[in-house]
Amino acid sequence: MATVKPFQPYRYTAKAGDPANLVTQPYDKISPAMQQKYLAASPYNLVRIILGEKFPADTDTENCYTRAAAYLKQWIGEGILSQDPAPAFYAYSQEFTVPDTHERATRQGFIGLGKVEEYEAGIVFRHEQTLSGPKKDRLQVLRNTKAHFGHIFMLYPDPQQAIDAILTQASQGTPVLDVVDDYGVRNQLWAITDPATIGKMEGLMADKKLLIADGHHRYETALNYSKENSDPAAQYVMMTFVNMHSPGLRILATHRVLRNVPNFEEDNLTKRAFDQFEVRTFHGSGELRQAMSVPDPKHVRIGMVTANGTHLLSRPRKHNELDVPVLHHEVITGLLNITEDQVRDESYITYVRGMDAAVAEVHEKGAQVAFILEPTPIDDMARIAFNGGVMPQKSTDFFPKLLTGVTIYKL
Repeated sequence: MATVKPFQPYRYTAKAGDPANLVTQPYDKISPAMQQKYLAASPYNLVRIILGEKFPADTDTENCYTRAAAYLKQWIGEGILSQDPAPAFYAYSQEFTVPDTHERATRQGFIGLGKVEEYEAGIVFRHEQTLSGPKKDRLQVLRNTKAHFGHIFMLYPDPQQAIDAILTQASQGTPVLDVVDDYGVRNQLWAITDPATIGKMEGLMADKKLLIADGHHRYETALNYSKENSDPAAQYVMMTFVNMHSPGLRILATHRVLRNVPNFEEDNLTKRAFDQFEVRTFHGSGELRQAMSVPDPKHVRIGMVTANGTHLLSRPRKHNELDVPVLHHEVITGLLNITEDQVRDESYITYVRGMDAAVAEVHEKGAQVAFILEPTPIDDMARIAFNGGVMPQKSTDFFPKLLTGVTIYKL
């Protein structure tokens, strides 16, 4: 059974200033340029804690992690952050425009605490592998601050949308937070403090399996921390729960762009692709977009854009086969001879959201080839995860990301 409960988070006060200058994207989505932008936005921007600056003079006792702990203590002492007075769940709404389209959508979920569980317990499921480096970094932040700042994005199955109905009702009043983020997403938050409503939500969540959409590294960090820390509060981590049957749930494709591949020859790649796949050739990316906009679930389809050609590779889909493994095994490894280790280390590959941006990497920024993918269906992702399987890196891109800093769970 999933153990979900309300909490009393720390949140930014009016004294901190405009929330738009305080909250951030998740730590792993913050580029160096974004880090500098956040640092300049406010002396209280949360980037100072979750992804602080590193300096040559740093030592074991004075570094970005110790400074993070000092900032948290200072901001609480100054009233920049204060703890909410009553335990609550928090209805969290994100209104956005779907990238590459003009569609407007609203994703609804709620923030609460979830008990960390071993995957073997069959309560929490993953869909991606993790790397050791990010977990080591996140563990240092957690050990020093003893607080969680970002959310684990958790999916749960609720076809009847019983919890969504509660969240819709809770979202009728004035939000306690209303902020537009870097990508034009409107983020709103409402506190749910009524004990009866909280109890009903806990009961509805009790029989749910939880699937990590985003935050695998942070989840496993929290799990590792719970094993080394006797504090009962360490057995929980902050989560945002979203119904996988919610009409506002969107998974975007993450396209692959390759550059600096040794011995790359465009003509050779194209010839080998023609030998292995059915290939349609287009005059440009607009025609490719149009072709891929018409669903064809019986075929694996991969767009391929080079300096001199735009193609759609396709072949019949085998039972339960996904596009991303086909791209990695049959094209990136099979046709370009890039090893799985090189893919994992991102030696030649970068991941790009949006077809136009991926095509521009080839035509404007000198990349050798861009592979255009269709989004992974949520049903396929859930089927694989609930059966104990994992998918390749960057198989899913849930949009928008959950803002970091809207609530803080201090142990």
